[in-house]
Amino acid sequence: MTKNKMRAAGIIFCICLLFLGACEKNSPKTRDKLHVGVTYYDQSDTFMNELIACIREKMEGLGGKDLDITMTVRGASGSQQIQDDLVEEMIYGGCQVLCVNLVDRTDPSDIIELARKNNTPIIFFNREPVEEDMLRWDGLYYVGADSEQSGVLQGELAAEAIQNNKKIDRNKDGKIQFVVLEGEPGHQDTIIRTENAVNTLKKHGIELEKLGSGIANWNRAQAQNRTMQLISQHQGNIELVLANNDDMALGALDAYQKLNYAENELPIFFGIDGTDVGLEAVREGKLSGTVYHDKEGQAAAMAKLAKAAGTGKGMEDIPFQNKKYIFLPCTKVKK
Repeated sequence: MTKNKMRAAGIIFCICLLFLGACEKNSPKTRDKLHVGVTYYDQSDTFMNELIACIREKMEGLGGKDLDITMTVRGASGSQQIQDDLVEEMIYGGCQVLCVNLVDRTDPSDIIELARKNNTPIIFFNREPVEEDMLRWDGLYYVGADSEQSGVLQGELAAEAIQNNKKIDRNKDGKIQFVVLEGEPGHQDTIIRTENAVNTLKKHGIELEKLGSGIANWNRAQAQNRTMQLISQHQGNIELVLANNDDMALGALDAYQKLNYAENELPIFFGIDGTDVGLEAVREGKLSGTVYHDKEGQAAAMAKLAKAAGTGKGMEDIPFQNKKYIFLPCTKVKK
């Protein structure tokens, strides 16, 4: 090879090196991917649908130029077996983290075992598993509100209303006749919210007479039907309705409206959750108060935890209680 040809070949080689270096510098960095699976107990639950919408928003907000977050959401239609199958489907479909609102908080064994075998962390939310189940694996977490606090705050709202308005005791017997609309039988929120609301009223010096209670499974239509039964049993004697959530409080109000009760014949109604429709009812004076569950805060905590658990980065920044739990505070809401 002549000197000129060697010189030309060298120049071409250098140009190729520069071109390859420029391509490498300008080529986009591959984004990491995080696939989060979410399943919740029932698609008809108003609060859960609002919470799921917040989770979507917060998850999208955590994505960025280096991380692509996708989310699969499935409702379980009130069946634990369906939810077990959904969890299996999501794990084998590539979900790296699961967020699970249990149908049956006492029966998460199959879900936990499947997740443990596949090393897929679970963030339980809104329905807290029993402690023994939470201790079965290090990759289990819980995010939710403080059920005891929500019951206490509901009791405080009701006590304040009764103390400030003597007309609530319509029969002037010095006692408040009340009924309770409860969620599911055996559900921890049903038990804890009811007990703490009633005990708080008593601690504030309110003398109570319980006329009855009814299971309405967090559902507005069921609450309406159950309240109509209670009205038929106790006529116009009910002065206070304590409901474990806003939908049931509104269902109780629906029953009175369907029976054409005058406004001055109505009891006072209190809910829990602070759903959009519940807050509007408080604003309009239809509900005397509700307890706001910080769905935005819960969603933000879940999104941050899901990102940390899925990427292995940032777990040290999560404000856990007992290494597994995140509880968000509740707030009293009145007109």
